[in-house]
Amino acid sequence: MGDPAGIGPEVVCKAIADMSSDERATTLVVGDPVFMARANALVKAGIAFVPDDGPCRPGEVRLCAVEAPNRDRILPGVLSPDAGEAAYRCVRKGVELARSGAADVLVTASLNKAALRAAGHPYNGHAGLLAHFTGVAKSYAILSCPQLSVIHVSTHVSLAKAAELCRTSLILETIRAGHRHMLTAGVERPRIAVAGLNPHCGEGGLYGSEDDDHVGPAVKAACDEGLLVAGPVPGDVVFQQAVDGRYDLVVAQFHDQGHIPAKLIGRHETVNVTAGLPILRTSVDHGTAFDIAWQGVADHHNMKAAIALARRMRLPKP
Repeated sequence: MGDPAGIGPEVVCKAIADMSSDERATTLVVGDPVFMARANALVKAGIAFVPDDGPCRPGEVRLCAVEAPNRDRILPGVLSPDAGEAAYRCVRKGVELARSGAADVLVTASLNKAALRAAGHPYNGHAGLLAHFTGVAKSYAILSCPQLSVIHVSTHVSLAKAAELCRTSLILETIRAGHRHMLTAGVERPRIAVAGLNPHCGEGGLYGSEDDDHVGPAVKAACDEGLLVAGPVPGDVVFQQAVDGRYDLVVAQFHDQGHIPAKLIGRHETVNVTAGLPILRTSVDHGTAFDIAWQGVADHHNMKAAIALARRMRLPKP
């Protein structure tokens, strides 16, 4: 459901309204029944939600009820610790369902990081929550659209910190995580390009030595493991090469290096995927949009894309 003060409940309802009966039969919504009913009425989706532990007739949708605290204090478009707590509880339940095998893939609507922290949960959004609930030390952000897939060595850090994190070991781990992700997406022999950190990959040290000292060695190590990896490739050409079909995945060194081309090229079809988890997870790539929340005008096409990608993903066989 995401943050109930944001657009999550309404984009979920709009996406379900566009589903076939067969798709609804394999969909389980995790959220507060009151907010989901409000969103259902607001967008005139006409969804018949039924309890997840009872019978489900064709066209109906199962709802796993996770009650939000202090519903009357959660207001449309207003940052709230109660809304942050509601989002936290939904993610926790979703992970439980995925880890138990009751769900194959987890799809998340947006939550608000400030609301999450106000509720007493000091995590950097979904990534931190998912790592906490699954017990992994690190996860990786992937943006995926039909034309391009990008994984990031670092994301929510300063540009100065991103340069510090451009190190052989972390780049190699990111390449490996990206390779595993592409296997879940059905690519049997992924072709991976690693973007350079500096302009023109440093021009032999003229513009920085990180590409020679760290990116290149990480690429060589990955190739020695039998992976199909090229790089470092200058950041101003590697994404076009991937769109042209040369690569299946690009490893970006920092947040905006990967996010800008992925969102520009994919627009509403760009989906956020978390790699490195013991479960499969996709998400919308936008925020809670408090400025338009609960007006019935939120665009749900990104949620539809996240669900569509989730249906295609499969954990690779050991």
